[in-house]
Amino acid sequence: MANNIRNQQDILAKLKISALNPMQEEALDTIAKTTNTVLLSPTGTGKTLAFLLPLIDSLDPECTEIQALILVPSRELAIQIEQVVRDMGSGFKVNAVYGGRPISKDKIELKHTPAILIGTPGRIADHFGSGRFSKTDIRTLVLDEFDKSLETGFEGEMSTIINQLPHLNKRILTSATQGVEIPKFVRLDQAVTIDYLAAKKESKLTIKTVISTDKDKLRTLAELLLHLGDQPGIIFCNFRESIERVSGFLDKNRIQYTCFSGGMEQRDRERSLIKFRNGTSRILIATDLAARGIDIPELKYIVHYELPRAVEEFTHRNGRTARVDAKGTAYVLQYKNEHVPEFIKGAESIAIGEKTARKPQLWETLFISGGRKDKISKGDIAGLFFKQGGIKKDQLGVIELKQDCAFVAVPLSIADQLVGTLNNSRLKNKKVRVSIL
Repeated sequence: MANNIRNQQDILAKLKISALNPMQEEALDTIAKTTNTVLLSPTGTGKTLAFLLPLIDSLDPECTEIQALILVPSRELAIQIEQVVRDMGSGFKVNAVYGGRPISKDKIELKHTPAILIGTPGRIADHFGSGRFSKTDIRTLVLDEFDKSLETGFEGEMSTIINQLPHLNKRILTSATQGVEIPKFVRLDQAVTIDYLAAKKESKLTIKTVISTDKDKLRTLAELLLHLGDQPGIIFCNFRESIERVSGFLDKNRIQYTCFSGGMEQRDRERSLIKFRNGTSRILIATDLAARGIDIPELKYIVHYELPRAVEEFTHRNGRTARVDAKGTAYVLQYKNEHVPEFIKGAESIAIGEKTARKPQLWETLFISGGRKDKISKGDIAGLFFKQGGIKKDQLGVIELKQDCAFVAVPLSIADQLVGTLNNSRLKNKKVRVSIL
């Protein structure tokens, strides 16, 4: 037991977390002792760490097969959980597989079998059907954001997958939504439920309505963005076509943004999030795909450009702000004659008064053609920019390191100069290309 506590403390230190929150403490204790657990907690409260800590603690270091399977509804969530496991530095191999990238890439990564496999139901079902690895040692199954998987039509694939796992002895289901019926094929007998959703009622979220005299609400949106200044935020739309209309309007008004929707290629989706995280773009125009399961920092506001169609969408969109102990505002843009759903309650109607000029784009993102598989670290990249690039510490923004590439935020004013200086430099033993993303 002392060993487990010591390992947990080591992991938290690596993640720069001083202490677990009450939900995580309860989840850790319950999951360790219980066969089947349902964890209900708002977006942004740390559910991923809450189930990963006891999961990793249960793994057998002597076993060479997959021991835990984590099913997720989106590619972004698969990538995010994989990164958290790697950052924990437990010594156990992890891989994420998902649609939108070549299956040949999966095959290469899975040649050395991971202890933890993460994936979307469609891609996991493909691998199961091809018999690429043994399923006999998979003891733990996690359905993360299981309500979203069921909602997006993965039920058949999930049933097929679970029916091929004869030796499961632990099931963990997580959600930020209550009241979703769990199908019988999950075999969730005598589950213990950990429910922290009530805590969201005490959150510091403020909901404000902004009335638009125009039906398309674009002019009102631009006025709101000028009112909010340069704070980062998400503009939520219901359709991809709406994203195109909003982005076209923001282009005309020279307001920087990036987009995120299911219609985009996986690589483009990932790069949009990178630019949003590192400050190159301050606005993300997105469908409900961005309401959860993506790795972005705490936001001061979100905007419902189009009214959500269901209470779950409203809840998850709002969950992107006012997370944990922080304050946040959800702005509802409403055409003056538009019917507002009953679940949008307690909204304060406001007039947009004071405006601030949005500053021009201050950061640019550079792409580097080398990553972890080349034994390159963030420290190596920082050293290259300081020594050969000649930049100061405050000119180096966020560095994101991937398996085969890296992304670095730098001031826009010196981006072209850095590309000229650093392109075709050597990092470790690799000659790398440096270009503007």
